[in-house]
Amino acid sequence: MQTSFPTPTQIAPDVWLIDLLEQGQPFRTGAYVICDTYPILIETGAANSHAALLAGLNAIGLRPTDLAYVAVTHVHLDHAGGAGQFMAKAPQAKLLVHPRGARHMADPSRLFQGASDVYGKRILELFGPVQPVASEQIQIQEHESVISIGKRELTFFDTPGHANHHFSIVDPVSDIIVAGDAAGLRFRNEFTGFSFDFIMPSTSPVDFDPDAVSRTMALFRQLPANTILHTHFGATPKAEALDETERLCRAFAAIVNRRYDEDESVAGLAAELSDLMEQRLKELGHREFNLNRIADDFAINAMGLLHYELRRRRKLHAEASGQTSTDGGAGGPSTN
Repeated sequence: MQTSFPTPTQIAPDVWLIDLLEQGQPFRTGAYVICDTYPILIETGAANSHAALLAGLNAIGLRPTDLAYVAVTHVHLDHAGGAGQFMAKAPQAKLLVHPRGARHMADPSRLFQGASDVYGKRILELFGPVQPVASEQIQIQEHESVISIGKRELTFFDTPGHANHHFSIVDPVSDIIVAGDAAGLRFRNEFTGFSFDFIMPSTSPVDFDPDAVSRTMALFRQLPANTILHTHFGATPKAEALDETERLCRAFAAIVNRRYDEDESVAGLAAELSDLMEQRLKELGHREFNLNRIADDFAINAMGLLHYELRRRRKLHAEASGQTSTDGGAGGPSTN
């Protein structure tokens, strides 16, 4: 029985959104294609999304061998877990990756282990196996580096907050910022079953940092593009995405800071995050919704917030005692 795949959506002239059907769910995770003299694919998704990705490219009229570049905004498995599998079909292409993420594409063992620590035995069911990318195909993109793909020049910006190994890509011709998870997630009504879309940040382990989020939002406000493209999922006017992401990141961080000493449970924190989000949606005029539909997202956010608060307190303790503290990395979980 042949699987039916969604038709790609044209976001702007020569810019396409491919629904990757992550975990069989439409409107959850997407990849973007910018068609120019040297076409670029942005995000491969997880290995389990490989068939949907190939079908989407084919619908646009492209094969893996037609691509000049493949970029991953960061190396969490839902964005880059399928990179090794895909790059083997595109030997001519370069994989563009953040400096902190490059080694995890060449050797994904630590990345996979970090995700396994969160998802346990379900890791293969959720995301599939992770294959390495040949080192000669990996190209590091530094902050403010530029590539030309024809009539467009794409600029890469370091955009931490969600992950330390995260970059975003600006295409001024199309007036877009391909922002991965750096400017929140857009929960589509088609995914939630609600009558509206909304923005919520991802604070998943292990690198979430609300101060870095604020710096990234300030950077985005200065950039010459007015539309955010989220990997999860689709397009949002820039002001809306940035304002909601920054507001909620600060509110989420304040909650974990307040309750950390009395209750460090994921379930307890997730419930309070859900309550806060319910309040915010009602402030925006929404009434008919049930946030149990995205309970897993609140649980993952809670894990990341607890990790952030523990790291923050350890850093304060180290500074008070005259020690130094190092943390962060790319070996965290795979989603959002």
